[in-house]
Amino acid sequence: MSSIQYQGKLLPQFNPKQLRQLQQNMARQWEQAQQNLATQEVEGSAGGGAVLVRCNGQQRVTAVTIDAAVFDEGSEMVGDLVQAAVNDAMDRSRELAARSMEAIMPPGMLPPGMP
Repeated sequence: MSSIQYQGKLLPQFNPKQLRQLQQNMARQWEQAQQNLATQEVEGSAGGGAVLVRCNGQQRVTAVTIDAAVFDEGSEMVGDLVQAAVNDAMDRSRELAARSMEAIMPPGMLPPGMP
């Protein structure tokens, strides 16, 4: 395999067969990473743990737990706490997905903000 110079960096030069193999390997790794993310969970919370939300690595809510005492605070407070806990869980889920995708992508290939 030879190399080419691009913006001061040496980049490998692949032939079409190598590119297809690389693409197939990355597709398999991507699929495996997505399957793994479906089984990994993170937890977000609000109200000091009074509201807990679990999400998998594919940004799907898998469970919501609300302490009964929260309902004494009124529906607006319940809504605010659920919203905060969901946002916390989603942020953690996106971070998990980004770390997973970074592990399979060549350095610098994952666009910013894309898990």
